[in-house]
Amino acid sequence: MTIPNNIQEFVRRRANFRCEYCHYPELLSTSPLTIDHIRPQSLGGSDDVNNLALACRRCNERHYNFTVGIDPETKQEVALFNPRQQQWAEHFIWSADATKVIGVTPIGRATCNRFDLNDERRPDLFIQKSRQLWVKGGFHPPREDP
Repeated sequence: MTIPNNIQEFVRRRANFRCEYCHYPELLSTSPLTIDHIRPQSLGGSDDVNNLALACRRCNERHYNFTVGIDPETKQEVALFNPRQQQWAEHFIWSADATKVIGVTPIGRATCNRFDLNDERRPDLFIQKSRQLWVKGGFHPPREDP
């Protein structure tokens, strides 16, 4: 089922046009960000607005149908960050140079790990290099938490 345009627009505005996981700004994207099902449809998740989040393609693809991740610090399995039920700033902070998302709770760390929010498993560290440019351009870090 396709999510109606008015619902997609609501989700985008609610998120301040940023990925609700890594805060990638839609303004800098060549295409609109995607609508992510927080609880995946394959696991019974619905198209209700409370189950939808705005996500960049990277985060949406890496979220896939996962609802849990491993906290690399405690080695425990925990639920992934849910932008409808949790505040980003309670689970994540930016590194001093604003190029890395740092998980500060088990949920934050597990989400950073599952989504590879800093491209640390990629040799080119593409997202960190992009964030450096966004900082120079004044587009990053976000001024307000959505």
